[in-house]
Amino acid sequence: MPYPFVLPTTSSFSFSSSFSCESHPSLLLNASTHRGVGRETLKKHKRLPPNSQAPNLSSVVSSLNGYLPYLFAVDAGLSHRAVQGDEMNVVLRTAPAMEWRPTLSEGPVPGKEAARVRVQSLEYEIFFALSTLAIAHSLQARVSLHPLYLTSTAPVGTQQRQVAVTSATQSLLNAASIFDYLATRAEGFVTTPPCADISAAAVRAQASLALAEATLLAVLKDDPYPAVVAQDRNQNDTEWMYKAPDMPKVRAHLFARLCLAAGEHAAQAHSLSAGRVTGGKVSQEFVRYLEDLRRTSRAKACRFFGIDAEIGGQTGTAIAWLYAGLQELGVERKEAKKSSGFGKLKKEWAEKREDRRIEKGANWGVDAGRLEETRVIEMLEAKWTKQNDTMLTQTIPPTGPLLAQMPSGREIHSIKPFQPPVLDAATLEAMRAPPERSDDFEGYPSSDEETLAEPVGAFPGTSGDYRTGTPNYY
Repeated sequence: MPYPFVLPTTSSFSFSSSFSCESHPSLLLNASTHRGVGRETLKKHKRLPPNSQAPNLSSVVSSLNGYLPYLFAVDAGLSHRAVQGDEMNVVLRTAPAMEWRPTLSEGPVPGKEAARVRVQSLEYEIFFALSTLAIAHSLQARVSLHPLYLTSTAPVGTQQRQVAVTSATQSLLNAASIFDYLATRAEGFVTTPPCADISAAAVRAQASLALAEATLLAVLKDDPYPAVVAQDRNQNDTEWMYKAPDMPKVRAHLFARLCLAAGEHAAQAHSLSAGRVTGGKVSQEFVRYLEDLRRTSRAKACRFFGIDAEIGGQTGTAIAWLYAGLQELGVERKEAKKSSGFGKLKKEWAEKREDRRIEKGANWGVDAGRLEETRVIEMLEAKWTKQNDTMLTQTIPPTGPLLAQMPSGREIHSIKPFQPPVLDAATLEAMRAPPERSDDFEGYPSSDEETLAEPVGAFPGTSGDYRTGTPNYY
């Protein structure tokens, strides 16, 4: 958590090949230049190894933020809208032709990336650029949370944990704001989008996903149990004795309702993404993640209801809530499983595999926290069952009535409206001057093509003088 998105890549494009601007002749050159910077940054990011991509995310966000004001200025000029009180006049000469490689759409073959799609509308260029920025914000949230799950280093302190969660929450809310803006803008579409990535349903689902993850982070910020379970697996932990985590009764009930709200957002995202959407189908890995997130959120709610009951002395009811949590996760209780060592071995292997993914920093958390929540619930179940069997001997009620009486969720975050970036007045005035050069980039290779190396033994700059392919012998 959050979802491990993959950043799209794009082809080169010169705005002057499709547009003209008499009021600000240098606008198109500046837009092409900043788009080229963003394209190169995305291309570089894709080719980096997974452990080197995290530091590069700030460059991706910076390059996209530098490109978007110019893109919105061209869009405003097409509609003859003023920018900073300055009249813009952009004329469409021919339909633009850009290519983007979608990363959320279902590919033709499972496990392979989808083919590049041709974008012939400035509106879809805006959608791809903004959705790429939102994805970068989501990935920054993953980077902030990654140290909290490491078991190969000393556990992070309380203050560091608070800072990491706060930073990740802000990144997710920024992503939710952008996706919500795109979803609202997509409601006026009269054409079919070229792929599912920028369809109205997909961007609305991603907005709901970001809001669900931000809501769960409000709980993670003060939830001590995942940290206790992680410390138990951490060989570098120097503490040998733990005090039972304290959680006020009112806060436990509040956390449960926040988790239910997150589950509702995840369920909404899943309903929007499952099946076929406009422009194609969404990746099944993404759909499975949304379902896992819904299950995990509801299981967390059951756990907090159980904590609330245990604090009130109702240990039997608390254990029943834990059973309900495992039921939501789709996990059988240990007592209900058949006495076989294979199941235990399989579970230990899955846990070690996830720990290795966390250490490598790639594709961790693809189960939306189901494994982590299972560990927490099983830890509490073992503790409370032993306590109930030896001291209290309370009856454990059935889980069905408990699940039927669960309250509605409670919101903690609201999505702030996204404000499209606008060029400042000084920059607009400077672009009234004629451009110093052309922005013709048609000869540049696409974002997925590698730069050809010099032939072995060739003098630098003379690669064009060498024959390539199969030689002819006489």
